Amino acid sequence: MQDIRNIAIIAHVDHGKTTLVDKMMLAGHLFRNDQTNGELVLDNNDLERERGITILSKNVSINYKGTKINIIDTPGHADFGGEVERVLNMADGCILLVDAFEGPMPQTRFVLQKALQIGLKPVVVVNKVDKPNCRPEEVYEMVFDLMFSLNATEDQLDFPVIYGSAKNNWMSTDWKTPTENLVPLLDAIIEHIPAPKQLEGTPQMLITSLDYSAYTGRIAVGRVHRGTLKEGMNITLAKRDGSLIKSKIKELHTFEGLGRKKTDAVSSGDICAVVGVEGFEIGDTICDFENPEPLPPIAIDEPTMSMLFTINDSPFFGKEGKFVTSRHIQDRLTKELDKNLALRVRKSELEDGKWIVSGRGVLHLSVLIETMRREGYELQVGQPQVIFKEIDGVKCEPIEELTISVPEEYSSKMIDMVTRRKGDLVSMETQGDRVNIEFDMPSRGIIGLRTNVLTASAGEAIMAHRFKCYQPYKGEIERRSNGSMIAMESGTAFAYAIDKLQDRGKFFIYPQDEVYAGQVVGEHVHENDLGINVTKSKKLTNMRASGSDDKARIIPPVVFSLEEALEYIKEDEYVEVTPKSMRMRKVILDETERKRANKS
Repeated sequence: MQDIRNIAIIAHVDHGKTTLVDKMMLAGHLFRNDQTNGELVLDNNDLERERGITILSKNVSINYKGTKINIIDTPGHADFGGEVERVLNMADGCILLVDAFEGPMPQTRFVLQKALQIGLKPVVVVNKVDKPNCRPEEVYEMVFDLMFSLNATEDQLDFPVIYGSAKNNWMSTDWKTPTENLVPLLDAIIEHIPAPKQLEGTPQMLITSLDYSAYTGRIAVGRVHRGTLKEGMNITLAKRDGSLIKSKIKELHTFEGLGRKKTDAVSSGDICAVVGVEGFEIGDTICDFENPEPLPPIAIDEPTMSMLFTINDSPFFGKEGKFVTSRHIQDRLTKELDKNLALRVRKSELEDGKWIVSGRGVLHLSVLIETMRREGYELQVGQPQVIFKEIDGVKCEPIEELTISVPEEYSSKMIDMVTRRKGDLVSMETQGDRVNIEFDMPSRGIIGLRTNVLTASAGEAIMAHRFKCYQPYKGEIERRSNGSMIAMESGTAFAYAIDKLQDRGKFFIYPQDEVYAGQVVGEHVHENDLGINVTKSKKLTNMRASGSDDKARIIPPVVFSLEEALEYIKEDEYVEVTPKSMRMRKVILDETERKRANKS
């Protein structure tokens, strides 16, 4: 039997998880010496590379002193909690990675709580100790307090701690004495993280994630819980709803390095991929052919935010995208449900071509929209809505725990902004010249808050939030108070027209952009919406007049990212997303019809 360790890596966004996994792969001699590799080998899809965040969890394995270590890289954002919850079932221990300056952040708490509940043994790594004014000892104390407050067991609280800098490729038991490599960390993993228990008996494997291959179709990935799976073996697939399907394993693969290697049999404790099982979902169990015993399925938190997805019906539809019909979008959303556990899709009863898509937060949904956009889909999305629940006859809404860390002089502005949006101040503590402020805040209030917080604090604020619980409805929240400037005619926007309208508000379009009637082209300075004509060109005559030949001086337009646009729009507006552009528009394009609808 091969000696195995299964570990998951947990940390807050940007504390260095993926970098650490890269260096561990180097330490496990995964690359030949002449094989130059870029940074962040694991974040291999374009979206992850651009944003510098992990979205999908990945598996790799390394060999160290004859022991196979299966490493699972997990996302740090609370919005991708669904990814984390299902993956932790595969591990026996976890590496908790903490920034030596920031310490444990709220989103670390979310994942750590899940890990401790399952009973994983933690190894704490205090990363980035080469940063100026970092405080490794204090951070160690903070981690201990955090684990204690999450009801960790005696054994879990007796965790080893390793200091180091993953970027500079060293780890040590004492942060003042740097070493040459990651050996102290790898030794700690082998010494402290338990090997998986070998359970004899009929085979059982819980499917915790899936892979896709154009040749063999969907591939089930999971950890063998008990017994041994063999190639060509007949098995039973136990579904979530209790039904049993007879099936057969065509091939078995284990993870080796970055790839997979075909094998004849996999025994309990190792992570493997099963090819040839049809019609499975995440959370199903592969078990014995004669007497199947399913494992309990994965429990996942409910989504807290929903958006309306609809087909693109603007005047510019079909110009850039390949997939524009409702059938295309329906198929794509159904495909996404297979692997995105925290997502829900419901067809709108009222009309065709509309879906209510629910997820964990704006980021969770915007990553789906961005992925679809890159695949050539065109669609429109409505304003993000919070999902209300009725608990004991009272209307309740999701509350999030929000922490903002800002320099001291901006703290009063932050408190003012959050309390206006019905947030409650929980605690305030000063650390050096920064203040950490903690609030309980309705999820509705967090939509659109980030841009305002960054503007008010000159970009200094660090803001993080995570879902806490449902509480009774807090009342109306004032969203964006300014109206929109709406194009009245379709055509090309001219610098001449924009120049004359600049005192009316901020623009979102460049001169020479194509616009259509009903498109939102700017933000009005007042509360009401304003129809403007940006397609008016300068009439050329051969008469000369003083003052008519001034150059147009144009302030650069405001350019939104997808999340900012989703948080910015009002109830009666859509974001139109196509492979090359992103526009905001009114739901009802025609001005007279809009006025009628507003009156009624």
